[in-house]
Amino acid sequence: MKIFIIGAGRMGSWLTEELCHDHDVAVFDTDPKKLKYFINVKRFMKIREAKTFKPELVINCVSLQKTEEVFDSVIPLLPEECIIADIASVKNGLFDYYKKTGRRFVSTHPMFGPTFGNVRNLSTENAIIIKESDDEGKNFFLDLFRTLKLNIYEYSFDEHDRVIAYSLSTPFASSLVFAACMKKTDAPGTTFRKHMEIAKGLLSEDNYLISEILFNPYTLKQIQSINSQLSYLTHIIKARDYEEMDKFLIKLRENIR
Repeated sequence: MKIFIIGAGRMGSWLTEELCHDHDVAVFDTDPKKLKYFINVKRFMKIREAKTFKPELVINCVSLQKTEEVFDSVIPLLPEECIIADIASVKNGLFDYYKKTGRRFVSTHPMFGPTFGNVRNLSTENAIIIKESDDEGKNFFLDLFRTLKLNIYEYSFDEHDRVIAYSLSTPFASSLVFAACMKKTDAPGTTFRKHMEIAKGLLSEDNYLISEILFNPYTLKQIQSINSQLSYLTHIIKARDYEEMDKFLIKLRENIR
């Protein structure tokens, strides 16, 4: 298949390297330095080169903020039968956008990301494919994710954002609160260091991405749940209530079992 990948960031580069062995792949990025280490790949300096390449699949890997803008610039250059694809972490509004274009599309979300995931062993990582996607595009990513031994889930656009509110917004908010309370310490313990690594990894992400995940319409309910549990824990600590703390910890162990 002829595949055009837009954006040579961490995920775009990973997909380029994974797909170039079995497909005719071209990659474009506005920063030419990001393209120089690819082999067995066509490197485009201008997005208009997509017109002569005539891809069968375009995978949009730019930042969430620019996803629709980049689609708008490339779609007029593509053959009618070309499938357009995104890997966005938040799908809010994308379904309406796709319907407006009238194009065949496939929407996915690799749930690991190179920041935390071990891209050399993905057997414990997950990926989501959106149910409303075109069958041909969906089957392409199903085959890719199965080859990579990813655990695959299929959700609708709305179900995806509900799941993300729980699986990303909750740890994001917890890590941001941890970072907000940070004080320099010369002798951090192991647990502290592990939390610090997670916070640093999160804060290495794009500000807009973090914001959009937290601005997910379903996030607020998760934040309210965090506040409720913190208030409960605060009450237990103030009262030095060992019996209530015991019940609380038993419940938490059951939650993560």
